[in-house]
Amino acid sequence: MPEPLPPAPAAKPCPICRRPAEAARFRPFCSARCADVDLGRWFGGAYAIPGPPPELDEDPPDSAGL
Repeated sequence: MPEPLPPAPAAKPCPICRRPAEAARFRPFCSARCADVDLGRWFGGAYAIPGPPPELDEDPPDSAGL
């Protein structure tokens, strides 16, 4: 007799609204709305990858040569 299948893992929560993200179409989000909210946060600068501050050039480019 075959062994019973293990229970399906619970859907992970949507990172935006925390509802179960069951639809594979929008994973890891639960809906297109939450995916769009996340994209808007990236575009708006709410998310940033930390790193060293950019170095400033001591000699700015000469605008007279244009």
